[in-house]
Amino acid sequence: MVCTLGYGSWPSPIDAALAAAHDGRPEYVGFVGDEPWWTEPRPTEGGRRALVRRRPDGTEQSVLPAPWNVRSRVIEYGGRPWAGADRPEGPLLVFVNFADQRLYAYEPEAPGARPRPLTPLSAVGGGLRWADPHLHLDRGEIWCVLEEFTGDGPADVRRVVAAVPLDGSAARDRTAVRELTDDAHRFVTGARLSPDGSRAAWIAWDHPRMPWDGTELQVASVGEDGTFGPARTVAGGPEESICQVEWAPDGALLYAGDDSGWWNLYRLGTDTTDAAGFAAARPLCPREEEFGGPLWKIGLSWFKPLEAGLIAVVHGVGATSLGVLDPETGEVVDTAGPWTEWSASLAVHGTRVVGVAASPRTATEVVELDTCTGRARVIGAAHRDPVDPAYYPEPQIRTFEGPDGRDIHAHVYPPHSPTHVAPGEELPPYVVWAHGGPTSHAPLVLDLEIAYFTSRGIGVAEVDYGGSTGYGREYRNRLREQWGVVDVEDCAAVALALAAEGTADRARLAIRGGSAGGWTSAASLTSTDVYACGTIIYPVLDLTAWGSGETHDFESQYLESLVGPIAEVPARYVERSPAEHADRLTVPFLLLQGLDDVICPPAQCERFLARIESEGRRVPHAYIAFEGEGHGFRRADTMIRALEAELSLYAQVFGLHPTGVPALELSK
Repeated sequence: MVCTLGYGSWPSPIDAALAAAHDGRPEYVGFVGDEPWWTEPRPTEGGRRALVRRRPDGTEQSVLPAPWNVRSRVIEYGGRPWAGADRPEGPLLVFVNFADQRLYAYEPEAPGARPRPLTPLSAVGGGLRWADPHLHLDRGEIWCVLEEFTGDGPADVRRVVAAVPLDGSAARDRTAVRELTDDAHRFVTGARLSPDGSRAAWIAWDHPRMPWDGTELQVASVGEDGTFGPARTVAGGPEESICQVEWAPDGALLYAGDDSGWWNLYRLGTDTTDAAGFAAARPLCPREEEFGGPLWKIGLSWFKPLEAGLIAVVHGVGATSLGVLDPETGEVVDTAGPWTEWSASLAVHGTRVVGVAASPRTATEVVELDTCTGRARVIGAAHRDPVDPAYYPEPQIRTFEGPDGRDIHAHVYPPHSPTHVAPGEELPPYVVWAHGGPTSHAPLVLDLEIAYFTSRGIGVAEVDYGGSTGYGREYRNRLREQWGVVDVEDCAAVALALAAEGTADRARLAIRGGSAGGWTSAASLTSTDVYACGTIIYPVLDLTAWGSGETHDFESQYLESLVGPIAEVPARYVERSPAEHADRLTVPFLLLQGLDDVICPPAQCERFLARIESEGRRVPHAYIAFEGEGHGFRRADTMIRALEAELSLYAQVFGLHPTGVPALELSK
């Protein structure tokens, strides 16, 4: 029986605890011998990342018990945190432990074995950090990115490719670490060794560029003693973003670069060579779609070469497909299956490809493709419906018209319940979700946080505003020097279009977002009258302070492209900052912040609230700060409280009556 009840008041089996328990996704797949391994979130175990292996009998086994947390903090967003190798005496694992950021070696099948440290601690600044490891057993070492703090400031840091001995000597003596590159570049990825062992390749870039602006593909010879010769740039530059490099089995270099305006694959062969030892780059599948993406973490992989010369690729608008590319013909054969989003995490072994994928009806799963048969199957983190899937949202892929007639891409999730409908004359409330980054995009996947709202009768619209990835460099560049303008305009255009067409209630529109999405939410509330309230999560609020040292090194000059050079346009930083315009804020809001956040520190929120109080403003609001949380909430109890507080805000502002949700106390 279907009951009639006002929007936002429908009962739902998807509570905050259920949504929190299913938050996060597997990452960093790899093979150890024949076994696929990957990391998985554990929200109920303090938010740690577990390392999981799939045994030959099909069972999944956690490799390390709590509290071991396999997660790197290099550039704060981290990167690939583990590597493994199969040996006759059993597998060898090398991993980064989040608590102390040391590299550890572990033999999970050795009797009584415990992880042993391979690298030392450092009391300077943020210490020593490691990412993107690659084992070289024949050399007795592991190559990885070393991030070393040289002082207490966020910019007092250097990064190089380094070799760490597996015998543990570096745990006692820092000088045992061999630095393979100099620190001429501010940022580097891990080095990839050519099949014959004679050359290494990696990606490098410098401030003020971000890796999606421009990077360089570096190649150096490798001597018999393991040292690198002088590095040469063989592709890329200030206006070309190369996001991944791999060696093909025949010794050619494969890379994903956006010289055409789209991240496509290229091959640098060795048949007709230039001074760097390579032929001119040849596009393998020139298309107006992406075969790469933004390098937010070190060691992401959108493609992997197979032994037979084919290439496994993640491609499409927003990484929608897994396929196998024939580099000779440019033909791509895509994997059949329900998945609509593939993560930048691929691994290959023989004819097998393993990746991480999801769909609007399934959460993220570990999927294996047999390239011989074309058959794909779920092998890990298999989705199991925790509730009747009739409660899941039903997304609509939409394109809206924005200012100047520009296209705005969005996913719209109308309210949906198998047991309830609203009175015929009532229009639903809608919340616009602004994604983070801002150089990112909204994935088209099952998200129980979205379902938490839609199953209660609150619509959600995820907006891929100008600057989002997945739609080519031109769409991405719309945000250059326009952050706080284009993103705000695009979100408002979608919200108002939904109201104008009769999909949403104009009087009951809200906006929410985290990180860069938190910025867009706050900027929207202080510069438009579109929304009745908003949720602002670990945001940027003060551009001048954030762009002058109040964030980590990786993004410390990001605003040079998003807003403009601070030395040339300082007034623009003031004019766009929500913290400078507390007097314009007239609607209720919820502010959520992790106290350990070094990317968007709590000081931003505290100054924002102080401005509101100093203005004598009586704007209803709540501020909840979470101890032990950084940039991105990972603990189940945090996520539960945050979701329930957000729903309570909407209930109070929109006049809704959800059941079983604690009331959020709003200060006035």
